[in-house]
Amino acid sequence: MSQNFRKSVYQTLEITIKGREGISLYINIFLIAIIALNSIAIILHTVPDYKKSYENIFFYFELFSVIIFTIEYVLRVWSCIENEKYKDPFWGRLKFMFTAWEVIDLLAILPFYMSLFSTDLGLFRVLRIFRIIRLFRISKYFQALKVIQRVIQDKREELVLSMAFIFFLLLTSSSVVYYVEHDVQPDKFKSIPDAMWWGVNAMTTVGYGDLHPITPFGKFLGGVIAVLGVTIFALPTGILASGFAEQIREPHKRNKHCPHCGEEIV
Repeated sequence: MSQNFRKSVYQTLEITIKGREGISLYINIFLIAIIALNSIAIILHTVPDYKKSYENIFFYFELFSVIIFTIEYVLRVWSCIENEKYKDPFWGRLKFMFTAWEVIDLLAILPFYMSLFSTDLGLFRVLRIFRIIRLFRISKYFQALKVIQRVIQDKREELVLSMAFIFFLLLTSSSVVYYVEHDVQPDKFKSIPDAMWWGVNAMTTVGYGDLHPITPFGKFLGGVIAVLGVTIFALPTGILASGFAEQIREPHKRNKHCPHCGEEIV
């Protein structure tokens, strides 16, 4: 009886959005609604008039949300051993608790409980910031958002390589502009970390104007970096675009079979 109930709980909480029906569908729509309302509550809570007038409502809604999320988290950990990957009652559950989604689930509720035992105002503010993690939970309920996760996982090596190249260019350009501009603008280009703020602005072509080179070579370098920045930042964009294209084509490839022999068409 207990095993059948545990299996039903696991299937209700873990089935993909496409396969949900009946009570499973209603439960997950309810959870999505709670997460969406939490995002609205987090936004409205920063409005002074709303915060002053509805502080109790915000608190009790957060308490209600945390109770719901806690029950869901406990049920997920309890029922996860129905999955072959986590079948060991102790080590399987421990492994499941350290998966990315369950870490997000835990971080979504942990700040509330920690704030109950803390009187440090600074720590309390930091913990409230972590409530925003609840918004990430909504991605587990939508197949479209899971595609983004798969693309990042499949292309992580290329993305890390492109990001490393971007950082190398940022560090090199910032170091050069520091040595070029430091003597004429010692109050602005005080150090290489300060120059890196200019490097970010130049590479992203944002150009706030608070920090810019004034020497001829510095201006020339700024123009080169701005042009290179547009090119370099196109690398991760292209990688992600190709990843999305592969993910979109993949289901169609799996469905292409010969109508006569049933073999897959390459």
